[in-house]
Amino acid sequence: MCLAKCRDTDYIDFLIATPRAVTCTEAAKVQPDAPQPPAHDAFTRLLRRLEPDPETLWQEARPMVHTKGGVLVVDDSTLDKPYAEKIELVNRHWSGKHKAVVWGINLITMVWTDGDRITPVDYRIYDKVHDGLTKNDHFLAMLHAAKGRGFEPSCVAFDSWYSSLENLKAVRELGWTFLTQLKVNRKVDVARAGTRAVGEAAIEVSGTLAHLPGFGAIRVFRVVSRDGDVEYWATNDLAMDELARLTVAERSWSIETYHRVLKQCCGVERAQVRSARGQRNHIGMSIRAFLRLERNFFRTGVSWYEAKARIIREAVRAYIAQPLYKLT
Repeated sequence: MCLAKCRDTDYIDFLIATPRAVTCTEAAKVQPDAPQPPAHDAFTRLLRRLEPDPETLWQEARPMVHTKGGVLVVDDSTLDKPYAEKIELVNRHWSGKHKAVVWGINLITMVWTDGDRITPVDYRIYDKVHDGLTKNDHFLAMLHAAKGRGFEPSCVAFDSWYSSLENLKAVRELGWTFLTQLKVNRKVDVARAGTRAVGEAAIEVSGTLAHLPGFGAIRVFRVVSRDGDVEYWATNDLAMDELARLTVAERSWSIETYHRVLKQCCGVERAQVRSARGQRNHIGMSIRAFLRLERNFFRTGVSWYEAKARIIREAVRAYIAQPLYKLT
């Protein structure tokens, strides 16, 4: 049997270094000089050969997290694929970036954060057409996987998409505290005044005890933004105050930072491979590339963007020192 000419770490290093083009051909072109460097077919076979498995991510992330404490945040993001007519996994999904339904691949991620670090510990690809699993199915699967790995977070945070009764009960059954957003038409009962939409109930900024039909007692907060928009947050921790809610909410925002860095620095949207298996492997290795940038950030204080810019800056400096294209 022939030995593989490239490994997953070779592809991950390529994702960290490349400024834009993410193709197997480009990965082969930038390989260091060697007697028999890997050709583009070697990287193509790599993406087809590996078994897509979030467990590989967890094995690398485990030393970077504390399973006791911290906040687990679950959210999804749409990877833009506007011209991908023949790429598998691509479907129509809502995009928060475009505020519209677009063509892309939906990635659901669970990250752990303590306020200083952002560490992805699990992920799923939403592909209901082929596996029949909904986003809520993936949400529950990641919760139980986290419990099996020994996580005991101080809170689990997620947006209103995942705030179904089944999901809220699942978090409670695991013995965890949740903080989630509620849509304005979610029915609650405040002070036994009758069930009504939370947007019509008397909810205080500091938090109001309410009864959520089918679940039980919760504490609801009314949050007014600077532009006047109103949001409603809910938790099963009845003693939570506004300061504690704000702390968890700020930490939950870290997953938005993670999504942005994953797209801008790790090339997660840019793979041109067509097969579903190849796309899954590319996405998994892009997340593992983020792990390396995040670890460097925590150890040195050099941001993800600066770390990537330094790689490109060295290449530019080397060219300026010995430019190839001149007018003679």
